[in-house]
Amino acid sequence: FKNLSAIINQIGLEKVDGVVFDLGLSSAQLEDATRGFSFNSAATLNMEFGSRNQESRIRNTEEIVNKFKPEELEKIIREYGEERFAKKIVGAIIKARQTKPIADSRELAAIISQAVPARYRYGRIHPATRTFQALRIATNDELTNLKVALPQAADALAAAGRLVIISYHSLEDRIVKWFLRERQNQGTVKILTKKVVTATKAEMKNNPRARSAKLRAAVKK
Repeated sequence: FKNLSAIINQIGLEKVDGVVFDLGLSSAQLEDATRGFSFNSAATLNMEFGSRNQESRIRNTEEIVNKFKPEELEKIIREYGEERFAKKIVGAIIKARQTKPIADSRELAAIISQAVPARYRYGRIHPATRTFQALRIATNDELTNLKVALPQAADALAAAGRLVIISYHSLEDRIVKWFLRERQNQGTVKILTKKVVTATKAEMKNNPRARSAKLRAAVKK
């Protein structure tokens, strides 16, 4: 979606009445064993939203895991995954890859699980969740793309047009929150969601993947 302005121009529109960003993974991507997003299958460390060699891929996930320096890898996992055990996890990855390259997502998840304290292995989320998130963000340069796309979306809106963003982790939500505040302070939009909107208990029961969703919206003045 970083090419939003170009796409709008290509289809011959001057302004649009609404833009919705759903920043999450699709169920099809999660369930695609060739993607490497899931730690439940022995998939190649791919984690690309598009096809190989497409513009969406900035780095190769296998390269990040197997070739990046320890300090580079730790920075990615700590900053993009907000993982408090980043140093322990990186130590385990470095040790494992000295024997042979880490080949698939299940192997990587097992290495991570063994690296963290035992109590962390049986929490609400899988211990590899934050690390996989970090690697996916780094592979696709997701946060930069979001920062580029949001101004394009806001500028493309017609008067009274709506901008709606659904994010799934705090890094994305922070970018969205500050962008909307900045535009509201400039007088170009009005924020419609005073507080972030999250899924109800009933919705989470029917759709467990909605538990992390955070919705914010604004209207063009």
